[in-house]
Amino acid sequence: MEEKNNKSHVLVLPFPVQGHINPMVQFSKRLTAKESVKVTLITIDSVTKSMPILESGSIKIHSIPHNDETPPQSYDLFLEWFHVLVSKNLTKIVEELSDSEYPVKVLVFDSITTWAIDLTHELGLKGAAFFTQSCALSVVYYHMDPEKNKVCVFDDSVCLPSLPLLQKQDLPSFVCQSDLYPSLRKLVFSRNINFKKADWLLFNSFDVLEKEVIDWLRTQCRIKTIGPIIPSMYLDKRLKDDKEYGLSLFKPNSETCMKWLDSREIGSVVYVSFGSLANLGEQQMEELASGLMMSDFNFLWVVRATEENKLTEEFMSKSKKKCLIVNWCPQLDVLSHQAVGCFFTHCGWNSTLEALSLGVPMVAMPQWSDQPTNAKFISDVWQTGVRVKAGENGVVNRDEIASSIREVMREEKGIMLKENANKWKKLAKEAVDEGGSSDKNIEEFLKLVIN
Repeated sequence: MEEKNNKSHVLVLPFPVQGHINPMVQFSKRLTAKESVKVTLITIDSVTKSMPILESGSIKIHSIPHNDETPPQSYDLFLEWFHVLVSKNLTKIVEELSDSEYPVKVLVFDSITTWAIDLTHELGLKGAAFFTQSCALSVVYYHMDPEKNKVCVFDDSVCLPSLPLLQKQDLPSFVCQSDLYPSLRKLVFSRNINFKKADWLLFNSFDVLEKEVIDWLRTQCRIKTIGPIIPSMYLDKRLKDDKEYGLSLFKPNSETCMKWLDSREIGSVVYVSFGSLANLGEQQMEELASGLMMSDFNFLWVVRATEENKLTEEFMSKSKKKCLIVNWCPQLDVLSHQAVGCFFTHCGWNSTLEALSLGVPMVAMPQWSDQPTNAKFISDVWQTGVRVKAGENGVVNRDEIASSIREVMREEKGIMLKENANKWKKLAKEAVDEGGSSDKNIEEFLKLVIN
């Protein structure tokens, strides 16, 4: 009798933007730490040039050439361009990478590349959809799909199974501001096809973090929580030297940030960052700058080069002694530094998970997409932060910003928020540590893949 091959080659296809690639790279590292698995990350030439850290690592990279053709700048055109590029090359890639010892058996694809599941099944492979946002968000999109479902709406609030009552300001922007993002709205609701077609759904979350939501999702599909997916040295430390994600499209001012933080007292610094995509209007930047100064705390503020022109010369002059402004920074190192007392954040899912995993309280100022829903959970469910309130014009004023920072950094509520943040830090580590819920789910996924 022929001996069964208990080895497998897993292909991983992230959507080629930083916030989607990083968690899928980290998941790939977790897979390669297990026996009998080889992992290849499929991406495009323009991204590969930004990933030097992985070149000598355990994950192989297969870069799809695009003959020096610059990817389209328009999001809609880029989605179609990427779809066509992968569709033309995937069959050849699978043939090249599969061998008798490590046959290609599964493609882990970004959940927004909904077309990938059909390509996967046509090649005789299993398909696992990887969700880079929260489980709660998927439940919102599942129930509020305009083509399929009617939901219970009471005035300005929405009642959905397994979720807290959501006000209009808690809903994703693609739901409550549908006329502003028609193409992205179509894209996020199209992800619901994964619930029907994908063989597995993988979520960058962990069981106790979204327990009621995950319990409900498990009644609908084959879901596995495999997070929080951040470099191991900040959590369980089981992956040797895993200190970085492996991709940064921006060059961090690492040495400058660390030296500045080292000179500050414990818990005295407000770290401010709105991620790699958010663009604040000039009025909001002015209010934020003034609010940070009024709070009377030291602050480290990430202002991308494209946003610097929104800061006035007067502010730059007055703030020199109290702040450090950089174009980019090593966020995990900053959040884990003893000088940082809170994180003033846009509430992107990666940033939210990092703050939870490192026990840092937050001031939530969501901008768009999934961020309002994440902010709801930060303030009301996990109780690890406060959420600023915007005025009727959508701008958060300086007094609100300053008072929210003081509430977290100085007032009695801040003590409770820090205690909760430390609780979630402990639970996040337990989830990915040996025998934890996410570690077990990864083991179970690999057994299914190998068999």
